Amino acid sequence: MGAAAAASLVRLEGVAKRFGTALAVDDVALEIERGAFFALLGPSGCGKTTLLRMLAGFERPDSGRILIDGIDVAEVPPYARPTNMMFQSYALFPHMTAAENVAFGLRQEGMRRQEITAKVEAMLDLVQLRALGARKPHQLSGGERQRVALARALAKQPKLLLLDEPLAALDRKLREETRLELVRIQQRVGITFLMVTHDQEEAMGMASRMGVMSKGKLVQVGTPAEIYERPSCRFVADFIGGVNLFEGRVAGSGAPLSVECRELGQTLAVAGAASIGAVVAVAVRPERIALSAEEPSRANRLPGTVREIAFRGEASTYHVAVAGGRLLRVTLPNVGPGTAPPGLGAAVWLAWDAEAGVLLTA
Repeated sequence: MGAAAAASLVRLEGVAKRFGTALAVDDVALEIERGAFFALLGPSGCGKTTLLRMLAGFERPDSGRILIDGIDVAEVPPYARPTNMMFQSYALFPHMTAAENVAFGLRQEGMRRQEITAKVEAMLDLVQLRALGARKPHQLSGGERQRVALARALAKQPKLLLLDEPLAALDRKLREETRLELVRIQQRVGITFLMVTHDQEEAMGMASRMGVMSKGKLVQVGTPAEIYERPSCRFVADFIGGVNLFEGRVAGSGAPLSVECRELGQTLAVAGAASIGAVVAVAVRPERIALSAEEPSRANRLPGTVREIAFRGEASTYHVAVAGGRLLRVTLPNVGPGTAPPGLGAAVWLAWDAEAGVLLTA
């Protein structure tokens, strides 16, 4: 086994799965490094949960191979795989205490009582629930139940922990707190986590690497920063974070490129490479656009009028109408009292550098 293969705990080779005539997973190839916190992100119906279930052994691929730690697990039943799964519903036994829930899988494996007690205490300590071990699920908050489910999943020390929308049942504030806790626990135990989610904030805020899925295909894999800053296609640019997308045609192949954008009635400057006449899109993140009252001297600039302002605490998003009626999104930090941000109806200029845009050809 080569060094690259040894570093990868999970390897998918041309994996496909159909349900009737629907192709749920389409020729997916993926490697997940040992010790990574990997997120599979995509909209409902994109195939991410089916992929998770195939790794767990609840579904079998129609073609391709799934290797975990170098072993093809196609014929290995779920209970014999070096994996464990934490379900979205948590699936705790309501008649058992938190400690008994954590101990359940260990008892099924025939572990000695003294070892079970020590393991359960260690797992409850890990999730900071040692004092609540005697409580039953209905006596715990949503966040506490989630942590019991995590402790139970980790107790058997799987090589791969599969998490199906792990924060979906929590309210917004608790989700934000639990994200940090999950990352802390994963780093402490060193187990490879594979999380499925449709929430881009969760994926970008927790994962060391992530993959974006669309219509059964894996369309981009990278770090959260790579995927956000350099999306590979229009779908990823639009799905991850806010974005302004401009359709156009390459009119000049210098450095930077000139992209003729008819909807704006002007030519945009963008860094990248494409042949003259190519149909492209330019993606510009809202925070990369400057907003000013006076005309700036940057490569790309547009006059506009502020139509909407959404205050979000640390920042505000401005919707600015430009030529042709197009609304562009601009995000600016709120710097506190004493400043005079533009108000509704204000005439403004939008500007960004050629390097701020991402050239997309797919």
